[in-house]
Amino acid sequence: MSGIAIGATMFAVLLVLLVLRVHIGITMFLVGAAGYLTMMGGEITPFLNMLKNLAYARLSNYDLAVIPMFLLMGQFATHGGLSRALFRCVSSLVGHWRGGVAIASTGACAGFGAICGSSLATAATMGQVALPELKRCNYSGALSTGALAAGGTLGILIPPSVPLVIYAVLTQESIGKLFMAAVLPGLIAMLGYMLVIRIIVTLKPEAGPAGPRVPLAEKLRSIANVAPVALIFLVVIVGIYGGWANPTEAASIGAAACGILAVVSGGMRAEGIRESVLGAAEATAMIFLVLLGADMLNTGLALTQMPVELANWVKDSGLSPLLVLTAILLVYVFLGCVMDALAMILLTIPIFYPMVMGLEFWGLTPDEKSIWFGILVLMVVEIGLVHPPVGMNIYIINKAAKDVPLTDTFRGVMPFLASDLVRITLLLFFPAITLYLVRTFGG
Repeated sequence: MSGIAIGATMFAVLLVLLVLRVHIGITMFLVGAAGYLTMMGGEITPFLNMLKNLAYARLSNYDLAVIPMFLLMGQFATHGGLSRALFRCVSSLVGHWRGGVAIASTGACAGFGAICGSSLATAATMGQVALPELKRCNYSGALSTGALAAGGTLGILIPPSVPLVIYAVLTQESIGKLFMAAVLPGLIAMLGYMLVIRIIVTLKPEAGPAGPRVPLAEKLRSIANVAPVALIFLVVIVGIYGGWANPTEAASIGAAACGILAVVSGGMRAEGIRESVLGAAEATAMIFLVLLGADMLNTGLALTQMPVELANWVKDSGLSPLLVLTAILLVYVFLGCVMDALAMILLTIPIFYPMVMGLEFWGLTPDEKSIWFGILVLMVVEIGLVHPPVGMNIYIINKAAKDVPLTDTFRGVMPFLASDLVRITLLLFFPAITLYLVRTFGG
């Protein structure tokens, strides 16, 4: 049996196990181990020698320390009520517009994503905060839940982003440059969602009635309440971009600052601290388990030479580079039907990354190509959070909005998916948008 055939069999078995609901980390580990043993002719000694170094080689990576720090920062922000302050601030500024409360929800999702880094956490937290206000203002169920489900995806688009950290570790790319490259696409995503809301309420005014106008004094007070959150974000992001702190150090500062702010503001007590630490620990353990499984799978695939052979075949096939990249992005959309964002990145980057790096796009340098591809992957992976049948953000929001049928939520998110398609097409054909900040400030 050839290496390519063994690699293809590994993927077939992996998909079957995923359909059977086996945990993605365990699935990748078992399939990778079986592939490794098959390629080694069943010899157990080389396998054990490799296995004893696998966990240390991965988890001793200093860059991975940024993950629990960003997760802890998000947990403190959640339990400390910082999300509510963000929503009230944006709502006080635009809530009196038609569709303004939904627009405020999207803006608050972007703000919370800037201190959270997780789409699921952003959707769950902002859903609890914004849904009661949207219902009170008589917004339609489809617009309310659709806007929040789509807005939740900004959690991984607006830096810091845990999936971007994973991509950086897998590709040996700079975390700081990837964060910098994600800023403009993230802002474009936020503005695109806001534009969608305006179009919806223009066509159907009853879907998003205007709210009451807030007095100036209350606006100023709400802005003052979020000023510390904005300062934390600036310290973390400017620290990374400015070079005076690496991502791990900046994330540690941000986590500590969020914790102190949550306690001082009165939003978090001892129980909240315990829940925050436990939540961050559980999420970190899950991510690291998936990382170990991915390493085992990648080791098995490396022996089959399948990634290298596929990359060489694509390079020599004569196919248009844009056609190849479009096909890769469509594969991500398909995989979004059966697995989450982190699993998609860990499973596919070792295969797709060599393909893309071997092709020519718009005269980009290898470093620029790597960053551009990472942002494109992040954008398409984010779609998996809001399209059926998985659409985890949709289920999270719909569960919080108990009186809205699931079909209404799926219908409500469709215009936002159209916005995603326009944005991805724009970034695909104009990589300079993604790379502008990196070229200007990245050195």
